[in-house]
Amino acid sequence: MTSGTKIGLALGVVAALGLAGVAAFYSVRGDAGNGSCSAARTTAQRMKPLARGEVAAVEVRSQPQPAPELSFNGPDGQPTTLAAFRGKTLLVNLWATWCAPCLKEMPALDALQKEIGGSDFAVVAINIDTRNLDKPKAWLAENKVTALAYHADPQAGVFQTLRQAHKVEGMPVSLIVDRSGCELAIIQGPADWASADSKALMAAAMGK
Repeated sequence: MTSGTKIGLALGVVAALGLAGVAAFYSVRGDAGNGSCSAARTTAQRMKPLARGEVAAVEVRSQPQPAPELSFNGPDGQPTTLAAFRGKTLLVNLWATWCAPCLKEMPALDALQKEIGGSDFAVVAINIDTRNLDKPKAWLAENKVTALAYHADPQAGVFQTLRQAHKVEGMPVSLIVDRSGCELAIIQGPADWASADSKALMAAAMGK
């Protein structure tokens, strides 16, 4: 094989990978089947008819897959990961003080945590402000958001991880993750998480 042929083949592979990446980016609703999450399919099927009303924008996956490996700081300021929450069903929310829709839904997330948070469910709200790092905590205190543990990623790496996984295009964004770490659903945009529709969807996610 000549060097020219080798270069041509290499460029062809790169081009093919590039096209695949573009296709994945625009397939926000696409599902990538994964055997390790096959047991979560039953849960997702139970959730689908409940994605309605105040949570109608939630996209329930037909083929649940492992949630992205998100790394951030816990309430004590120490590094943690989403995997540390295994055993609980999670509503993972990314928010920032510069995102008006994010701020609007924070009280509802707080109310949801107060009502159903516990040993089998948690709202994991991750702040991604990269400047004025005292501002998010001050905003939560001023608005009496007290039930949510404070998680933060000042580098906003969690958003980039989701974006690179071809799942998000803007803020806010929330994931529903089962106790085994499988991503059941995603929503890009705000929702009334304290609504009856939301609680019914979370109950289904928890297998209740």
